[in-house]
Amino acid sequence: MSESLQQLADHLATTSTAALLASEIAFGELTVTVGLGQLSSFVAFLKTDPRCKFTTLVDITAVDHPDRVQRFEVIYHFLSMYTNARIRVKVAVGEDDMVPSIHEIHPSANWFEREVFDMFGILFSGHPDLRRILTDYGFRGHPLRKDFPTSGYIEVRYDEAQKRVVYEPVKLVQEYRQFDFMSPWEGAKYILPGDEKKA
Repeated sequence: MSESLQQLADHLATTSTAALLASEIAFGELTVTVGLGQLSSFVAFLKTDPRCKFTTLVDITAVDHPDRVQRFEVIYHFLSMYTNARIRVKVAVGEDDMVPSIHEIHPSANWFEREVFDMFGILFSGHPDLRRILTDYGFRGHPLRKDFPTSGYIEVRYDEAQKRVVYEPVKLVQEYRQFDFMSPWEGAKYILPGDEKKA
């Protein structure tokens, strides 16, 4: 399998030199990084090229990296049922950048792009109906950004006395999520049961 992925990576490197910024095979999967301006043409190439035939868009998602200049990575997963191969396409996106919509190449991208917009606030240019899909219309913020508080801003509950849904500000005080990637067990002064056992 890795040999066929390497052949695919080599094919993309020779045919898509203008679009391809990086290519990597890890854990039995091919991941390529492309420039934002070449995204649409590269996706169209993946779909129509006889050696690729990535005709199925499996998913679109994103990752938030608040410390980077280009804060987001938009990630596309494609499947070729003709060659039994998968590919992951990444594109770096700044907070004020607009990602070209690929809904004309893959119609299923419509709802995926709406979900990425709803959860991360990433805008897609040329999208026919870019509005929230998972949260309420009056929802404030984008829940999968790392600066979004885990408690949210508004609490929704059903009020039995009023017989209706009530929206109230969240009363819990909570800081924004901070990720220091430290283990909760580092520096512990005590040993938990089972920790003394050696493997």
